[in-house]
Amino acid sequence: MTSHNSVTRSTKMGPEERIAALAKLKDKELDILVVGGGIVGAGAALDAVTRGLSVGILEARDWASGTSSRSSKLVHGGIRYLEQLDFRLVREALTERGLLLQRIAPHLVKPVRFLYPLKKRFTERFYIGAGMLLYDIFSYTGGRPPGVPHHRHLSKSQVQKLIPSLANDALVGGITYYDAQVDDARYVSSLVRTASFYGAHAASRVRVEGFIKVGERVVGVRAHDLQTDEHFDVRAKQVVNATGVWTDDTQRMVGERGTFKVRASKGVHLVVPRDRFQSAMGLLLRTEKSVLFVIPWGRHWLIGTTDTDWHLDKAHPAATAADIDYILEHINEVLSVPLTREDVEGVYAGLRPLLAGESDQTSKLSREHLVGHSVPGLVVIAGGKWTTYRIMAKDAVDAAASALDGCIPASATQDIPLLGAEGYQAAWNKRGKIARAFGLHTVRVEHLLNRYGTLTDELLDLIKANPALAEPLPGADDYIGAEVVYAASHEGALHLEDVLARRTRISIEAWDRGVSAAPVAAALMADVLGWDQGRIDREVGFYLTRVAAERASQEEPNDESADRVRLEAPDIVVTN
Repeated sequence: MTSHNSVTRSTKMGPEERIAALAKLKDKELDILVVGGGIVGAGAALDAVTRGLSVGILEARDWASGTSSRSSKLVHGGIRYLEQLDFRLVREALTERGLLLQRIAPHLVKPVRFLYPLKKRFTERFYIGAGMLLYDIFSYTGGRPPGVPHHRHLSKSQVQKLIPSLANDALVGGITYYDAQVDDARYVSSLVRTASFYGAHAASRVRVEGFIKVGERVVGVRAHDLQTDEHFDVRAKQVVNATGVWTDDTQRMVGERGTFKVRASKGVHLVVPRDRFQSAMGLLLRTEKSVLFVIPWGRHWLIGTTDTDWHLDKAHPAATAADIDYILEHINEVLSVPLTREDVEGVYAGLRPLLAGESDQTSKLSREHLVGHSVPGLVVIAGGKWTTYRIMAKDAVDAAASALDGCIPASATQDIPLLGAEGYQAAWNKRGKIARAFGLHTVRVEHLLNRYGTLTDELLDLIKANPALAEPLPGADDYIGAEVVYAASHEGALHLEDVLARRTRISIEAWDRGVSAAPVAAALMADVLGWDQGRIDREVGFYLTRVAAERASQEEPNDESADRVRLEAPDIVVTN
C-alpha cells in the first residue's frame, strides 16, 4: 500500500521517514511509547501498533546495537533448560521457533542441525536421548508442525562420516537434532520496519534522559536527539521500558526503586572460517558451567559462548584473551586438528539480561521474563530470551493496555509476518530466473532472498539503476554495494558502524573486520545521507578506531583492562 493509506505506510525507514517520525512524536500524545530498540522493544512496538494503538519507539543508539545483535543467533527451545526442569520455558520457546520458521519470518529464520557427541555408551545415550525425545514432543504442542526434522541416534562411524574433523577418542556415538538460526540484528531492523509500516513512529539515536511525571504518574519522557542535539518531550498514556541490561539504570531515572533487578552475563563468541574443520552440521558440547555451541554461519563457524558476570560498560562489553582461550580450549577437546588464535577471524561479546536471583552463577539465573507496573504509567519488561521476544512483547503490551481506556484488541502478531516474508517461497523457487534476468549469480540472489525476502526486488531496482552496486565490497565478498545504499535509504542506518556491524555482519565476518570495506561503504552512504568528504572521513576514522580498540581489548587478560582499552574508542556523536 502507498504512504497515504491509513492502515499501512511506506516500507522505507530512511532519513526522511525519521524526520517525519520525530515530528509526530513531538506533536501528539501517544497511546504507548516504547523505550529501547532491541528485540523486545521492537516486538512491543509491532504488537501495540497492530492492536490499533498509536505507538512510538525510541532507541538511544542503533536498532539492536545492544544485546540483540550479539546473541548466539539461535532460535531454540534451550536443551539445557530441560535439565533444569524448566519445561514451560522450553515448550513456549519451541512453539515460537515453529512460528518464526514457518509464518513470521521464513526468509530470516532457518533450520540448523546439531550433533551432541556421546562419550558413554549406554547411560548417556539413554539420558540425552530421553531429553531429545521430550524436546521433539514439546515442539509439536504449539498447534502446528515443528518445521524441523526430529532427532536421530548415530553410531560412531556415522558421526565420523558426517564430521571427519572430530578426534577419534572424542565420542562413542552421537545424537543429532534440529533447532533454528537467525541473523539477530537483521531480524530486529526488519521488525522495526514492520512496526513502522503499520504506523509506529520509530527513531533511533534518540536518548531518553528522564521521565515526565504528574504526581506519581509517568506521562512521557524527556528525549535528546543525538543527531541534531535537540531536546524535546514525548507524551504518552503508557511508557514501556524495554531496555534489557539497562533496565535498572532506566528505572533509576523514575526516582523509584525498581520492581526487580537485572544482572548482566557476558557471552563471548568466536568466528572461524568454515574450512578450518570439516563438518556437515553444528555441535553442542557440554562444559563445566554450561554448553558450547559450534554453529554453521554461511562461510564461517560461530563458536560460543561464555557465561560470566559483567559489571562494567554495558554498551561495549569486551572479550578478553582469557575468554578466547577458554572457548578454544573447549572446542579443541573434540577436534583432531586444534584451532589457534590465528584461526579466529572475528570475536564479539554480548550481555544477557538475567533476572537476579539467589544463585551466584549467571548460568543458573532465570531466563524467564517478568512484567511489572512499577509506577502508574510505566510498564517494565525484563529477563527472557531472544526466541520468546514475541511473548514478552505481548505480555508488556497487555499490561500497558490494561491501563488504557476502552476495549483494546488482543495481540495479533502470531499472524503478522515481517516485511519480506509474504511470497518468499515463491520468490525462492524463481531464484534462477531472477538471477538470469539481472545478470547475477544464483548464489548472490539466494544471499539477498535470505536477507531481504521479497523486498529483494527493491535492491534489484537499485542495481538496475546503477549496475556498479552489484559489485562486492572490498574484503567482504558476501556483500554488495546495493546493500549499503539500501541500509541507509530503507533500514534506518545513520552511521557507517550501523552498516558494517549490524545491517551487514562484516565487522565480525571479514578478516580485517571491515577496514578495507569502510571507505567504500561510507562513500555509498554519503550519497543517501548527504555527507561531505569531511563527514565521510570522520565516519571511517571512528570505525577504524573502534576496530583497533576491539582488537587490542581482546589481548587483555581480564575484564577490567579489556573494558578500559575498548572504551578508548569513543562513540560517534554528530550534531548537525
